[in-house]
Amino acid sequence: MSTDGELDLSRPSATRTQHAIRLLALMHRCGEQPTKSDPPGTVTVVRSELRLQAMDFWLRNPDYLADELITLVESGALDDSYVCVAERLLNDPEPDLRYYPMPKWLHGAFEPLDDAFSLLETYDLATAVRRGTPGHNVAKTQFFLTEAGAAAAQTLAEDATLGWYSQQVELVALVAGDEVGSRLKDRQYLQTTYANTDLGANIASIADRVRVRLVAHTHDGGAEENS
Repeated sequence: MSTDGELDLSRPSATRTQHAIRLLALMHRCGEQPTKSDPPGTVTVVRSELRLQAMDFWLRNPDYLADELITLVESGALDDSYVCVAERLLNDPEPDLRYYPMPKWLHGAFEPLDDAFSLLETYDLATAVRRGTPGHNVAKTQFFLTEAGAAAAQTLAEDATLGWYSQQVELVALVAGDEVGSRLKDRQYLQTTYANTDLGANIASIADRVRVRLVAHTHDGGAEENS
């Protein structure tokens, strides 16, 4: 993973299939229950693209996810065991292999979902419902996981290799909770590196700064135990 302020130009871009797998895992774990007015045969829904993009950012950037976990530990929302989880996110090879930076646009981290989501729609794993005037103004897009998609996500979770995505999404779910997309984006903008990224540029890693936080937290914890 690149260090703060540096981009890893040698890292290949994520494939369409990898993006689709991430979206499938996110909708399965981080969606809410559909209502009677939603499409029949769907089992979960993510109500806005902002929320889906924000969660995808954390899934693709383990250093930012680790930082959120530390913040939740320090606030008392999570127990101290998650400090070790945050450390693994920074140091284990698996998260780094799945690290794919996202570019920043007007509403923060953003990468078009159409290609990846169309792959899910082709296999009837998910469907998107767009509200607004077609061809003019789409006010909101809602993303629905079908029964077939839920079964595929369960198969994914049981796979020896691809099951990593489902495990990582559990951490994203802890960090995201049930907050709306705009609130998640606001939290991400609290990161100086994220906020100061030029439009169209990839959002750089904060791994070095998170490691400093980990050391400080460990030191403070040891000082409290010895006091």
